Amino acid sequence: MTPLVPRPSAELSTDRHDPRDDWPSEARALADHLTAIYGDRDPLPTVAGGWCARQRSRHTRRAYARAFLRWETYTREAGIHPLQARLPLADAYASYLETAPTMRRVKGGRRNEMTPTGPPLSDSGRAQALSAAGSFYTYAVRVQAAPASPFTSINRPLIDPDHSPTEGMLPEETAALIETAHTWHPRSYALVTLLYLLGPRVDEILSLNAGQLGYDRGHRTLPLTLKGGKRKPVPVPPLALDALLTYLNGRRDGPLFATSTGQRWTEPQVWKHLRMLARRAGIPQANSIKPHTLRHGFITDSLENKVPLQDVQDAVGHADPRTTQRYNRRRRRLDDHPAYALAASLAVRLRPGDA
Repeated sequence: MTPLVPRPSAELSTDRHDPRDDWPSEARALADHLTAIYGDRDPLPTVAGGWCARQRSRHTRRAYARAFLRWETYTREAGIHPLQARLPLADAYASYLETAPTMRRVKGGRRNEMTPTGPPLSDSGRAQALSAAGSFYTYAVRVQAAPASPFTSINRPLIDPDHSPTEGMLPEETAALIETAHTWHPRSYALVTLLYLLGPRVDEILSLNAGQLGYDRGHRTLPLTLKGGKRKPVPVPPLALDALLTYLNGRRDGPLFATSTGQRWTEPQVWKHLRMLARRAGIPQANSIKPHTLRHGFITDSLENKVPLQDVQDAVGHADPRTTQRYNRRRRRLDDHPAYALAASLAVRLRPGDA
């Protein structure tokens, strides 16, 4: 048998199957974007696309592609090819991320129009950005496209293992949000109840289709694709099921959550809609609430209701119970903070009218 000899993409014969056509759409989009910049004879588009394609979940592929493009833009503006980057440039990039603005959608602008006016990445966001870039170079070294990773010895942000950036809500505030969604629209009510009662990540719900509502041993189920690509059926409790069936109104095709034109509801649209509902419900952090806030509530409220930690951990798909417990510790750090006891002690010592 005559072995196939690797050739630049421009030399691929039209009568041969291009394996890149089998990549997930996120990997193909990343490769196409880089090809438009570097040309089809440069190895970077294929290496980056192959690395992206290896990620198990759609959510990870999208996040990694965004992170890589941020790094690629930085290297290109510095006049250095990404496959020739070294540790000093990676160190400079880590410092750059501390103050660089993030992209924010233009209010009232064209669809998907973005502007760099958002706040800098959080410590965890910077750690994830550096981790994604490091993951790319681990792959690039493995396929002999780069001599070494410039991120191997990078100084990464120190992350408090007990810190969760998500702002929580009181159970009464969650109930107010759900009641507001109920009065607003059946779709709103179905989404909010599923996010709270099942505790999924928002992309796990939005990626579902209406026909995937199933049945298993007396339970109505939805097949969530968890982080890492693992698929797991989860039961839909009666309250959420009633809300979902009312919204679907017999529909069994198309996206589970669709817009008025039949398109799949997107994460940015859900974020915007959720904040509108939160403002109407009078939630204090309405302008910063996000779908993950309801996942946070699922975890903390379940633990407060004495659901075993291992059951909550399994429900949300955490590999480590410490990740699950982190949400609860954040709440207790606030509830049990010494400031409250100290303020109460001070109040009884102050003259009337001074407190």
